[in-house]
Amino acid sequence: MVITFDTTGLQQVDATTWANPANGDRVGLVVNNRPLAEPVWLENWAGLRRNLAAEYAEMGCLIEAEAVMVGGVRAVCQVAKVPIPNAPSGQIFMANIFLAKADRHAMLVCSAAESGMTGMREAVLMAKLGVGMEGWLLPHPYDPELKTRLPYHRGDAWEWDAQFPDHPLTRVRAWVGLVLATATVDPAFAALPDFVPSSPASST
Repeated sequence: MVITFDTTGLQQVDATTWANPANGDRVGLVVNNRPLAEPVWLENWAGLRRNLAAEYAEMGCLIEAEAVMVGGVRAVCQVAKVPIPNAPSGQIFMANIFLAKADRHAMLVCSAAESGMTGMREAVLMAKLGVGMEGWLLPHPYDPELKTRLPYHRGDAWEWDAQFPDHPLTRVRAWVGLVLATATVDPAFAALPDFVPSSPASST
């Protein structure tokens, strides 16, 4: 595989998909033999974050995007949330880790959905912080004018994860930490030339 990582506790569904039988979380590996469709990349970090936030705005909300190293290869990790399809409430939290080379890219994805009584993390933290909706909702840090389908708010900050160890957002962030600590990358993939966007916007 292009990326090999610790799958302890996961059951393999097929050649590129795993599931956690304890909570339903799913992990997948996708390899595309074409360049990444991004007009800017790591050399324009503010522009990349702004573009990623806009890409997620219609479907949910980008929570954070960080530059990371996976098996010695530069990558971008995105954490986002979207509504659970066809459900009256609840969210799916996702972590996507992209490794981009000149003519191909690979993506590791982890998704975790809320179950049971949804919104408990938000309700507990709103009460703890003693803020109303105006103090709870925040402008998006990558584009303050951006309107997103799901709100960007204080409750998704990483510093609250320890108080909610079983929350799906905490779980996907923990998975990211595991991948960054354990993953290895196929040397043939790692040796390929890096992805360079062709858009003039990449230099701004």
